[in-house]
Amino acid sequence: MDQMNDKPNITYITFGGHVELQKYRFLYFAMTFSVYVLILCSNSTILCLIWVRRSLHQPMYVFIAALLCNSLLLSTNVYPKLLIDLLSDVQITSHLACRIQALIYYSLCGSEFLLLAAMAYDRYVSICKPLQYQAVMRKRTVTALLVLAWLLPSCQLVPSLILGDGFKLCKFTLNGIFCNNAVTKLSCMTSAGPYVIYGVFILVSTIFVPLAFILFTYCKILVISCRRGSDVRKRAMQTCAPHLLVLVSFSCLCSYDVIIARLDVDLPKAARSIMTLQVVLYQPLFNPIIYGLKMKEIHKHLKRLFSRSRICVCVALINN
Repeated sequence: MDQMNDKPNITYITFGGHVELQKYRFLYFAMTFSVYVLILCSNSTILCLIWVRRSLHQPMYVFIAALLCNSLLLSTNVYPKLLIDLLSDVQITSHLACRIQALIYYSLCGSEFLLLAAMAYDRYVSICKPLQYQAVMRKRTVTALLVLAWLLPSCQLVPSLILGDGFKLCKFTLNGIFCNNAVTKLSCMTSAGPYVIYGVFILVSTIFVPLAFILFTYCKILVISCRRGSDVRKRAMQTCAPHLLVLVSFSCLCSYDVIIARLDVDLPKAARSIMTLQVVLYQPLFNPIIYGLKMKEIHKHLKRLFSRSRICVCVALINN
């Protein structure tokens, strides 16, 4: 490890979380690979369905497709490197690559909240101002919201990547199995004040502001739908409930992730490693299940798709 760090302009760090995983690394590899394939298949199936079916070319389903795409990107940022490390005898990465992975990870987490805020706005206009929906939620508006959701978090986090070059490392072992907020604990900081202020700014702008907007929007939807009768209230519940479930789930997982990443408690490395995977384990699997089961139009098309698949398989078996 010291010889690697002697190479000019390259600093390597190791992942300490793999120590207790090495004994059963092939089992963990098989489980992780299966989860990743399941994530790819489940999210891609609904994405392709929305892309192919013209009846689903509406703002609400476009935002759902964007959310599923975000889950795929979030998973792909973590799982391929994790799978390579599980099969390797030494789990290392360059400090720069680690910070880039952490930047992408938190950028996509921020995008998730902003996409959910865009979906809340879409539902608000649809339910509370139905006559203005076509005029407000035009293609240009939807595109602008998507671009903002993906660019804003990454633009806010890029300065941290540049500022990180000025910090010298005091530790070279990361207490985890992939790069997250724990990478900042490796640096020798004489004063963490500016970094904490910068982190609070990121949290407020990409998480707390979208959360406040979402809660306010859904409260308005609830009040207006209750005034307009049972039909409007039922429609509001059918379309808003999946988004709220995803929001609550993702908020809890992100809070959990931040706490574990900064926690100094001496947890078993295997337990800590599994805990740090929560966001990229549950959410990418949770999203397609929720939208596939709870969104009526998507569920209808999925049933048709799987019915046709079963028929094709039966015909192929009979012919053989």
